[in-house]
Amino acid sequence: MRACLIIRHAIAEDREVFAHTGRPDGERPLTEAGRARMETAARGLEKLVPEVARVLTSPWTRARETAEIVARAYGDLPLATSPLLLPGADPGELLDWVFGPAHPGLSALVGHEPHLSEWIGWATSGKPVSLVDMKKGGACLIAFPEGPAAGTGIIRWLAPPKVLRGLGGKGGKR
Repeated sequence: MRACLIIRHAIAEDREVFAHTGRPDGERPLTEAGRARMETAARGLEKLVPEVARVLTSPWTRARETAEIVARAYGDLPLATSPLLLPGADPGELLDWVFGPAHPGLSALVGHEPHLSEWIGWATSGKPVSLVDMKKGGACLIAFPEGPAAGTGIIRWLAPPKVLRGLGGKGGKR
């Protein structure tokens, strides 16, 4: 059975405050608290999903930094960047890329809202609608028992960051 792990980026700098730097929003980094919480959550993810082959990430800084934390928690997994994990990307192209011959095994995808929840909706219902609430630093495992195609995915679990941090050994309080 094919599956993928969907992860929303961790807590990033405030959008409005960062806008005053004059830099594009895609360069907005994680906060120190966001990094620390994601490190604990990544340990929890590793307990829930012990075998991940690679981490695929949006090119935006906050997603890439989150992906690097997840990759380290799994023993320095390979990391690939794709604009298909940016808001507005075609869900079918992302599905084809994730499950293409270059990506055997389970991939962890790190991206943004509302794109991730809409992709989950598309994967499970065939329509790009948000059916779940992906919290910053939260994760969702989707299985495709009959092969990856729109509307064939099944949500195995959806975990908010507090649950992942609890599994990671910090009791969710950091």
